[in-house]
Amino acid sequence: MTEDEARQAKAQLEDEGWCVVPDVLSPQATAAALDRLWAASAESTRRGTPTHIASLDPNAQNVRVFNLIDLDPLFRELVQHPLAVELVAATLGGDFMISNFTANIARPGSRSMALHSDQAIVVPEPWHAPWAINIIWCLTDVRFENGATLFLPGSHRFTRQAEVPADALSRMRPFEAKAGSIIAMDGRLWHTSGANVTADEDRALLFAYYSAAFLRPQVNWNAALSEDVQAQTRGSLRHWLGLDANANLGLAPKVFADAPKA
Repeated sequence: MTEDEARQAKAQLEDEGWCVVPDVLSPQATAAALDRLWAASAESTRRGTPTHIASLDPNAQNVRVFNLIDLDPLFRELVQHPLAVELVAATLGGDFMISNFTANIARPGSRSMALHSDQAIVVPEPWHAPWAINIIWCLTDVRFENGATLFLPGSHRFTRQAEVPADALSRMRPFEAKAGSIIAMDGRLWHTSGANVTADEDRALLFAYYSAAFLRPQVNWNAALSEDVQAQTRGSLRHWLGLDANANLGLAPKVFADAPKA
């Protein structure tokens, strides 16, 4: 991505609460990542973590994979990808935490989850600033018919839940993108998963969720990550996961210099 394209993406993210950046992964890398996601799903099941959460999805056609960072080193690479970090830092500032990293594979017949904003889940209203952001990795083409994430335009400007209109679902628009793209989504943007109405087409997305450093992450990485993965984790990623004693004491300028370079 050129500097001008990066500026445009950041401007759209600020103005509209989202942006799509195409061709971040090559077709070969995207296909390999999808294969490794399915392998991670199988390993998660083997470890005893279910891939269907009834409180999130109406049926088991939505496959959820949690704790991706522990399941495969590829996901540790993606969560600290330079472009992802650049978009996160543009929204949250230099000091942030990795709050969660999960996958959602919408298989044919999957239906929508409840309307929500990710920031509203972890921060009480009012929401006056972006304190969370999702970087969504598209491992398949994403379109309305196969369950693209649906969002309410302009809803990242809402400061209270009462501002969500009663007819919000009728106003939703899909995020549509090609495999290998990333979608950056302001944590305040109200959205839901779409329904996959195709006969034989999966929609596979990775959701890397980052939050301001003063917020408690959704995942306690000290408990979730294996001892081996924690021992292998160094530099900025270690800081972003809060694996050391100091997690949010303004150390970002030092550790940010350790971020992988494009």
